[in-house]
Formats: sequence, C-alpha cells, structure tokens
Amino acid sequence: MPEGQRPKPQPTPETQHFWDGTKAGELRLQRCASCSKVYFPPRPFCPACASREVGVFTASGKGRLYSYVIHHRPVPGFTPPYAIAVVELDEGPRMMTNITGCPQTPEALVLDMPVEVAFERLDDDITLPLFRPAKG
Repeated sequence: MPEGQRPKPQPTPETQHFWDGTKAGELRLQRCASCSKVYFPPRPFCPACASREVGVFTASGKGRLYSYVIHHRPVPGFTPPYAIAVVELDEGPRMMTNITGCPQTPEALVLDMPVEVAFERLDDDITLPLFRPAKG
C-alpha cells in the first residue's frame, strides 16, 4: 500500500457483486429465497438457515447511525478525527463504515440519526460505500 493511501479491499468471487454495485452507485445486499433474511456481509449461503438459494438486490442506501467511535490517532490513509461507524440499514443488516459530510464530533454524530450512502471512488476497481447525514 503506497504511503498515505487508504487500504484497498480485495474482492473475492463471493463479494464481487457487492463491489460491482458500489462501482455502479448501488448498495447491493443479499436476500435468502428460503427464509427471506437480508444480510451483510456477502456470502454464498444464508447465515440464518444455511440455504444456498440467495439472491442479490439493490438496497435503498438509507439507514440510521447505530454506533460509532471517533478515532483521533493517525493511521495511513485517514485524516483524524474520523468516525468509524456501524449503520443499521433500512433493510435490516448492520454495516461497518465511515461517516462523511459532517463534523466528526459527538454533537454532529447523533445516534439513530438518518444516514444515506455516499460512494467514494478509490480507483477504477474499488468504490467504497460511506455514509453521510441524510438530506431533508
């Protein structure tokens, strides 16, 4: 990893649909055809019932701030302070991410506040799904 550059995820065959979606500006999740559970992170089987009958769909990209910590120490690729957050998506799953588009303070990052996905392109292959406070 070049100095000062954010770590780059490495897609696998099981996660490629997710990364193809982020590159297209879509947050793609999986849903079990047997029990209807929606889940994240991507995997070839349902974590609830172990069925391999799973499908991919485009999520709304909306959710709520479930939890976060404001990180103040320097880490390559990140400028402190920055929020490391867990967002609970409207479809149900929780996703670890970063919050952007607002001050990285407890006053601005209110638990349960509405958030929406904001995509950040790292390069031609990887676009990250980050979240920002929802507009309106």
